[in-house]
Amino acid sequence: MDITNIIMLVAVAVLSVVSVKLYGKFFPGGKKNWTRIIARTAIFGAISTILYVVPIFQVKLPFLPSFLSLHFDEIPVFVAGFAYGPLTAVIIILVKTLIKLPMTSTLCVGEFADFVFSVAFIVPATIIYKRIRNLKGVAIGLAVSTALQIVVATVLNVYVMLPFYMTVMGLPEAAIKGMCQAANPAILTLVPDWKWGYGLLAVVPLNAIKDAVVIAVTFVVYRSIHKLLRYEK
Repeated sequence: MDITNIIMLVAVAVLSVVSVKLYGKFFPGGKKNWTRIIARTAIFGAISTILYVVPIFQVKLPFLPSFLSLHFDEIPVFVAGFAYGPLTAVIIILVKTLIKLPMTSTLCVGEFADFVFSVAFIVPATIIYKRIRNLKGVAIGLAVSTALQIVVATVLNVYVMLPFYMTVMGLPEAAIKGMCQAANPAILTLVPDWKWGYGLLAVVPLNAIKDAVVIAVTFVVYRSIHKLLRYEK
């Protein structure tokens, strides 16, 4: 992650805090209504979409194949999910996915996979936190969600995404192996089936690093603004 990506990530975190502070000012505590639901979905959905769509926020790592990148669009979704529940989180994920579809380069399959990965990562944590609203609930939820998301991402990449790129998108297996070889030769030699080598040495590290960054930034941002996100005065 270069200095530009770090600066932009910090800028988005600051923008998130400022946006929610303004939201809290114009929509103070009280009963739930559709105006608030639309307003908060729009705010967090916009921030998530920017992080998901704008290339500058996508970080490539030298030890991973060049077609893999980190993106941190789940940070605002996590904040909204912890504050308002899993349903709001799913709506925001759906919104940013639908906005991205016209720009797809994978016949929408990549966006669908990202949707599944985000739901697997965020929904369990927000459900657990909704039942156990303390640091213990946060820790349990994040641990469960991280493990589930990594497993889902690995299995889906091995059995769905790689075959899709090779059979539907027409990307030769040799080309994929070449990119893996250039990034980390162990991907092709660790296990007999190179696809599982890709899953274990590319997909798992990518998601573990991404999840760690998302969790750390979410914790800082949510701790800063969680009182403003409540319905109660």
